[in-house]
Amino acid sequence: MKKALLTLSGLLIAVTTAFSQGYEIKINFKNCKDTMAYLAFYQFDKSYLADTCKKVVKGNIVFKGKKKLEKGVYYLVSQDKARYFDFFITDETQKLTISTDTADIVKHLKSPTSKENDDFFTYIRFITEKNKEFNSMKAKTKGMSSKDSAAFMIEKGRAMNESVIAYENNFLQQHQGSYISEVIGQKMEKEAKDIPKASNGRPDSLYNYVYYKTHFWDGVNFQDDGTMRTPFFSDRLKKYFNNVVIQNPDSMILEMDRMMAKTNPSTLLHKLMLAHFLYTSESSKIMGFDKVFVHVINKYVKSGMAKEVYDEATIQKILERGRIIEPLLLGNQAPELLMIDTITQKVIAKMGFDTVKTSVGATKLYYDNAQTLAQTFISMYGVKADYFVLVFWDVDCGHCKTEIPKLLEEYHNLKKQGYDIKVFAVYTQHDYEKWRKYIIEHKLDWMNVYDGVHVNNIKEKYDIYSTPVIYMLDKTKHIKAKRIGTEQVKDIVKQMEKEYKAVKQ
Repeated sequence: MKKALLTLSGLLIAVTTAFSQGYEIKINFKNCKDTMAYLAFYQFDKSYLADTCKKVVKGNIVFKGKKKLEKGVYYLVSQDKARYFDFFITDETQKLTISTDTADIVKHLKSPTSKENDDFFTYIRFITEKNKEFNSMKAKTKGMSSKDSAAFMIEKGRAMNESVIAYENNFLQQHQGSYISEVIGQKMEKEAKDIPKASNGRPDSLYNYVYYKTHFWDGVNFQDDGTMRTPFFSDRLKKYFNNVVIQNPDSMILEMDRMMAKTNPSTLLHKLMLAHFLYTSESSKIMGFDKVFVHVINKYVKSGMAKEVYDEATIQKILERGRIIEPLLLGNQAPELLMIDTITQKVIAKMGFDTVKTSVGATKLYYDNAQTLAQTFISMYGVKADYFVLVFWDVDCGHCKTEIPKLLEEYHNLKKQGYDIKVFAVYTQHDYEKWRKYIIEHKLDWMNVYDGVHVNNIKEKYDIYSTPVIYMLDKTKHIKAKRIGTEQVKDIVKQMEKEYKAVKQ
């Protein structure tokens, strides 16, 4: 199986503190038995250690450094790597005092030196109490029927949700313009009120969707690195692209570009978002989404924006990957293949192609026999069919042994239904006798070909890193689907049939 070229762990970006001055975080943790503690912070989809307190004395934990801590949400970590509680670090809270008690950490959280953190602890206590209340409500449904239980929880849950939303909205209003409001705002959903009715008398779902999407990023500052040093930003970004944006490549590209345009290229947020979009678009399992990957390469990597994110060797690999994928995007005309079939194999065997050992030797043989070969090649472009299946396979491939017979059966079924369909089955190796024997034994009565003259560079031209690989082409050899399973062939043919009929009308 192909491994993703990009991993976010391979970034050049260093996670360090910056600026002059310094910080001092004092935590009085009553009844804490840890002898060591850690200061950690969120950053995009990961967490990093900022400092270590190597000696905890009677619950007194001190983190101190000469360089200023970056703005973000930090948290205390136990010596067993358990997370205790979150708090905020900004330019104004580099000198911070916090106190709590292991008897009830949330209940006793206080910060006499930071009103913002003290207010945040109050907010956490409110949310914690609401969670307890919700759990107690669930306990009351014990013994109820599933219908009564659902009705009870819907009624009580709606009331509780309204109280939480009201509290959070009031909290945001009181802290408007502060970093804490930006962070809590990332967590909150922006849902429409007074939704108009649609023609069917029900709330207009389209209005609700448009409002939700339009206001999804309200209050988020894409110019500030502190925005992605929270527990919410990464998940919110994933939710937006996985659940809110329409799932097609063009919509994804539009939204990515809009979001990147909001960022400052000098910020770490810009660099991490670029890395995120490269990684997610390359590793997407949705057919056609490689278009997004190619777009990100062409717009952001080729322009030099990725130089501060990846080293030169990785950038070259990214560019090479884009070069291979771009010709194979859906809608493009498939690259030509000049192949040899089982009959003309005897001709090229006499020329020495079956025994040639090097690419230099193959090149010499090719030019020595160019005129004869021109009459021998089977051109993929020369094969006419309304529905064209291009499959790459190998006799020794275990998965091929399962899928090729299934494809053969589907091929025969579609032909019986009157479809003008052809299969161009490309054997990816060069063991002629083994290949020919398999064709005869399994009665593969479609077009069986292979790269007997070594001129097609199949694996790179069609990005063949495993087999089988199935492409579906239309009558002009444009790519309609790729890397599909045998079970999808019929559905693709039906879809192509609708498209053909629509053009004729």
